[in-house]
Amino acid sequence: MYRFEDPWYLLLLLSLPALVYAQWRHGARLTGTLRHSNVAFLRKSDVARTGRYRHVLVALRLLALSGFILAFARPQTGITSETIITEGIDIVLVMDVSSSMLAEDLQPNRLEASKAVAVEFVGQRTNDRIGLVVFAGEAFTQAPLTLDYSVVTDLLGQMEVGMIEDGTAVGMGLATAVKRLQASEAESKVVVLLTDGRSNRGEIGPITAAGMAQALGVKVYTVGAGTRGLARVPVDNGVFGRQYVNMQADVDEPTLQEIADLTGGRYFRAADRDGLSAVYQEINELETTEIEVRHFTRYGELFHIPLSAGLLFLVLDVGLGQTLLRKLP
Repeated sequence: MYRFEDPWYLLLLLSLPALVYAQWRHGARLTGTLRHSNVAFLRKSDVARTGRYRHVLVALRLLALSGFILAFARPQTGITSETIITEGIDIVLVMDVSSSMLAEDLQPNRLEASKAVAVEFVGQRTNDRIGLVVFAGEAFTQAPLTLDYSVVTDLLGQMEVGMIEDGTAVGMGLATAVKRLQASEAESKVVVLLTDGRSNRGEIGPITAAGMAQALGVKVYTVGAGTRGLARVPVDNGVFGRQYVNMQADVDEPTLQEIADLTGGRYFRAADRDGLSAVYQEINELETTEIEVRHFTRYGELFHIPLSAGLLFLVLDVGLGQTLLRKLP
């Protein structure tokens, strides 16, 4: 962004054509004469060449004057910046890593599909702190609330079945996430809880944990992952190798719905990979951050550039006028 601080000086540029006309109209009258007894040496001189280029001096003077006028107008360049002011949202992702998450009704399986979609969700957030809690038979914090999204995505990639004792401690997973949000001062506090089973472990039940979330103003979005009906699940057998068994989906939808209703969130069922992506996209749109943006422009002076150019043209005018283009009376 460029501007002139004192643009009225630019009106002086309109006088330059008048100066050119005056120089051409009255130039001959300003020529002096000199009587000399012998002008033969003048005829031998290169008067034609020097006279031909005398207009160069006029051009240099006009350029010097133009540079000085531009310098008086104070050209400036501006750098526009913006300051984003927002409190953001604190979000904790709670992910089920029990053995049933290996079911292949979501491709390539429930866990890998959930991880990939969660990574996309994290990548779409801005100015929000993200945390990660994993649970199976127990629950623990994988990543505390952070703005370093690369850390969260790396830890999502490292999640795998078997990293925790098997089971489905939904209440413990939710309670751990709520504990992480207890000290949060964010305007909005959110938990996204994904599971494919029914709570069967842990000292804290899902509804009790939901009551804790409600008391702290934490909104919980619950996601039931998996098809309704049978799903193929791989089972490793030491003798016969990997085999597949059909397992009945056992998502406790009434409990997940009650958790969401109690905390002001919503319950979603994701029966396939596309459905899971749609769920996270809807949550992403529901939980938006209002951003206040302040624009300001910082200007830097550029007058020294035309001033330096004007001085250079003036020096050339004087130098050439006294040497190569010197005019004899």
